[in-house]
Amino acid sequence: MKDYKSITYEIEKSYLSPFATRSQDTRGRQIQIPESQTRTEFQRDRDRIIHCKAFRRLKHKTQVFLAPEGDHYRTRLTHTLEVSQIARSISRALRLNEDLTEAISLGHDLGHTPYGHAGERALNEFTHFEHNEQSLRVVDVLEYDGKGMNLTFEVRDGILNHTSRGNAATPEGHVVAWSDRIAYINHDIDDAIRGGVLSPDDIPLEFRQTFGFSNGARINSMIVDMIENSYGKREVGPSEEFKEKIMGLRKFMFDKVYRSSIAKVEEHKAVDMIKFLYEYFYNHKDALPREFLDMDSTLEQKVCDYISMMSDQYAVRVYEDITIPKSWSKY
Repeated sequence: MKDYKSITYEIEKSYLSPFATRSQDTRGRQIQIPESQTRTEFQRDRDRIIHCKAFRRLKHKTQVFLAPEGDHYRTRLTHTLEVSQIARSISRALRLNEDLTEAISLGHDLGHTPYGHAGERALNEFTHFEHNEQSLRVVDVLEYDGKGMNLTFEVRDGILNHTSRGNAATPEGHVVAWSDRIAYINHDIDDAIRGGVLSPDDIPLEFRQTFGFSNGARINSMIVDMIENSYGKREVGPSEEFKEKIMGLRKFMFDKVYRSSIAKVEEHKAVDMIKFLYEYFYNHKDALPREFLDMDSTLEQKVCDYISMMSDQYAVRVYEDITIPKSWSKY
């Protein structure tokens, strides 16, 4: 069979920016595996992520609004897809490696707890927990029945460093980090307006004048600024003006939606539930599923691994199973 991936290598060699990460130059995997004749290593990583169970569970994990009644609010899965679309658009224009960008995007939130950052805060009251570090642990250890997914260095690095505190080793990783912010700021505004938490006029005029007066206009302006500011450069990011305004709009969302919104009034219940589950399984470790109990890790890590892998609905079912008496019947 012909080595079809060599065609991709030739396309990358002639087309990609000199700053792009070429598939042929990957720093490889922790465990070497036979090469594919049709796919590059970054394409294989993308496929492994899409087909893993943690990716499918994202459809039942909170983005911002807890258990919203409506079909059109974002979940962690739709957020991930929007990040991927934005990041690929930027990478394509900058002639970066789109496959690497997509793989990082699709894997960046695999470690999120049920109920989003509320669950993350709950676990942090007991032990160190960061969703980006947990995302890396998912692909390195937890997925594929405890064998891990054995992804390439570049994808693993991008997943770990997609937060504001990170510093990715590749320009594609930086594209994903900024695309994550662009995605969640804008789709959370859209959801907040849909839910009656915000009106379009609540958004400060300086941000509407800078980015545009609609969801699509805001996203497009941020993408265009990223491309224009980064084209032909090693460093990838928005202009200083847009960076300042993006972070200002992010602060507005924290003040008006993430911390004080009427849509968050139920969040303390999710936090209390996650804290209860942690304490219960820490004090009743034999109740942990065998695949977590048998892992070579601390008890704190085993409990965090189990809880973070839960969907919102599954966490509720486990909580109810522990706390609600079952009816008795002799039949």
